[in-house]
Amino acid sequence: MKANSHLQMRWMELLVAACFMGVSLLVITDSIRVGKAWGADGPEPGYFPFYIGCLLFGGAAWVILQTLRGWKQDDGEGSFAQKHEFRLMLLMLIPSAAFTVSIYVVGIYLASLIFIAAFMVWQGKYSYLKSIAVGTGISTALFALFEIWFTLPLPKGWIETWLGF
Repeated sequence: MKANSHLQMRWMELLVAACFMGVSLLVITDSIRVGKAWGADGPEPGYFPFYIGCLLFGGAAWVILQTLRGWKQDDGEGSFAQKHEFRLMLLMLIPSAAFTVSIYVVGIYLASLIFIAAFMVWQGKYSYLKSIAVGTGISTALFALFEIWFTLPLPKGWIETWLGF
């Protein structure tokens, strides 16, 4: 297979590094908005995220510089993924995207239960009963942790509304 007929690794490295730079800039600007200094009573809300965003930006910039520096030395033969490997990535990406969309429809807890159980059956070849039990246990633990102990509401769907949460 010729190098031009598939996606080269260096382009993926640049794309991922650019995405990380974008996320880090978002974190940095929002940290500045909420306050990134050390106040009289301790750190402001954006103190730690600001420095994490700066480290993330620096790491992404380093990857971009290293990729561009090695561009002339590289013969361009390294590929990101062949067709069958890309198909395997899509088999993981599509259910993950469906999970993300379903959070807004049925809420994070029911979506997590279904996602975990389905992956256990599909990838792990576990029984339906065991998969549903584990998915239910994890979703229940997350509900208790966030909703009850931390009192931090996460996206809810019709089940939680029906139960009064």
